[in-house]
Amino acid sequence: MVKAKYQDVLDLGEQLNIKDGKVEVDNDKLKVWGTAATQYEKNLLWDKIKEIGGENPSDIMADIKVADESVYARHTVKSGETLGKIAKHYYGDPMKYKQIFEANTNILKNPDLIHPDQELVIPNL
Repeated sequence: MVKAKYQDVLDLGEQLNIKDGKVEVDNDKLKVWGTAATQYEKNLLWDKIKEIGGENPSDIMADIKVADESVYARHTVKSGETLGKIAKHYYGDPMKYKQIFEANTNILKNPDLIHPDQELVIPNL
């Protein structure tokens, strides 16, 4: 029953391609392990857990590690995106586009010129 309650978390884990994922049910408590690629993906999983179970859920225990802690996320630019839109997506603040630009000066020369399929580093702030 507890596994069914958190099925959306397990599905999200599959979508995010969580490595070494493991799920166990122990006395009506769901135990989940795995390694997310980035902190952003780990946060997505925790947000989903809290959405279902509340701020401090007692029926789930998750141990999610992060494979690459040097960045917050990696983002492949899609058509029509701007650094401001990307900053709003990851940080909730479009003005943080400057930090994204600074983290990608190796491939970006101008914050107003980004192109689809560019792989951007989204820095830890």
